[in-house]
Amino acid sequence: MKNLLDNQRAHFLQSSPQPYAARIDALTRLETMVKTHEADFIAALHQDFGRRATTETRMLELMMLLAEIRHCKSHLKRWMKPKKVAVDWYMRPSSAKIIYQPLGVIGIMGAWNYPVSLVLTPLANALAAGNCAIIKPSELAPATSALIARLIGATFSPAQVAVVEGGADVAAEFAALPFDHIIFTGSGRIGRKVMAAAVEHLTPVTLELGGKSPAIVHESYDVNDAADKIITTKLWNAGQTCIAPDYVLAHESRRDALVAAIETSLATRFKNVVANSDYSHMINAGSWWRMNDIVQDAAAQGARVVAFNPANELADEASGVFLPTLLLDIPDDARAMTEELFGPILPIKTYKTMDDAVAYINQNDRPLALYYFDNDNARVDALLARTTAGGVVVNDCMLHDAQHNLPFGGVGGSGMGAYHGHVGFLTFSKQTGVFMQNRIVAAVLKRVMKPPYNVWTERMIQFLMR
Repeated sequence: MKNLLDNQRAHFLQSSPQPYAARIDALTRLETMVKTHEADFIAALHQDFGRRATTETRMLELMMLLAEIRHCKSHLKRWMKPKKVAVDWYMRPSSAKIIYQPLGVIGIMGAWNYPVSLVLTPLANALAAGNCAIIKPSELAPATSALIARLIGATFSPAQVAVVEGGADVAAEFAALPFDHIIFTGSGRIGRKVMAAAVEHLTPVTLELGGKSPAIVHESYDVNDAADKIITTKLWNAGQTCIAPDYVLAHESRRDALVAAIETSLATRFKNVVANSDYSHMINAGSWWRMNDIVQDAAAQGARVVAFNPANELADEASGVFLPTLLLDIPDDARAMTEELFGPILPIKTYKTMDDAVAYINQNDRPLALYYFDNDNARVDALLARTTAGGVVVNDCMLHDAQHNLPFGGVGGSGMGAYHGHVGFLTFSKQTGVFMQNRIVAAVLKRVMKPPYNVWTERMIQFLMR
């Protein structure tokens, strides 16, 4: 890996800065690769998950990935242009501008839950910014990892884009390499290790982690609408999504109505679960058993467990399916309320006042996403002012991820930094400030601001300080 990095850095130094045409060519090759091999990606994801809903693969991974690539291509010329900025008045008529320079070699560490888009989306941003990149896909999705390695190898020179595969030991060595920037998507536990390894070389990192993203339903909001939007997005990829609603805060007077509405929505959308091709499997047996343990822990602590199984199917470890499950009256110290769930389990807690709901959110790590259902703009603005999250959606869930003009990233325990669209271009660029000195200004400064200092120096300082 070190040799690969050295070769890419040598290539970068020889070819940088890449012109607009070269960057567009790289993005076009990536776009063509994804479009041409759609069926291969779907098959690989089926192999890794046992069953990955094909429509969700196309909609949540491939469609959004292609839209991101095309967004970069459409706006790249404007992004690359130097930006003129104002000069402080006493330095005029000098001029200043910001130029956008590629960083060098980007290390991209992906996650298993969306193993295609979570490596190729940051790759698109890195290529748009004129960088080289090395990708480390998740070993927990081995078929997809092998496919990406094969396709990238056939699409790009290894001096521009390369893939390395392997387990946790390879990932640890990868994070310790002297990249110019690392972007990691995964758990907070591993994110801390990545950041610790990057410190050795002072490598800047973008960490896309997770956490417990709440959905708050105001008592005045239509519970049927909120229920359908919450449970539908929760069950995309069987809940294995970092921005899935992790728990719900419902007003105490509307909790039972919301639960009934969720059950109605489930009955409408899923006639069965285990034999339903629209419902994805857990990634592996370990994830299935983790879901089971979390539910058992909640039940042991007095929570009411409501599992959805309309066709009375056998949903065990061998099936790969974990049933959609609601947890009611759950204590705060249950595992379901202290761990990111990453599965089709949805705790529903109650609040008395919005102050209580806000206080509950703020006492924990800042969430990667916050979802609020309310039609009152004043209350929406108040909630936005009193909470901090990686991203917010009002009256729906998860759709901010598909907006290419919005930054995507966490804050605090849910991550640091952001990418997507123009923000992704900036993340993988050095915004270099350039000051162009004017000869007249230089002559004045030479007489006033350089030794030996005189009375005019003092007068100028006093004037500017006032």
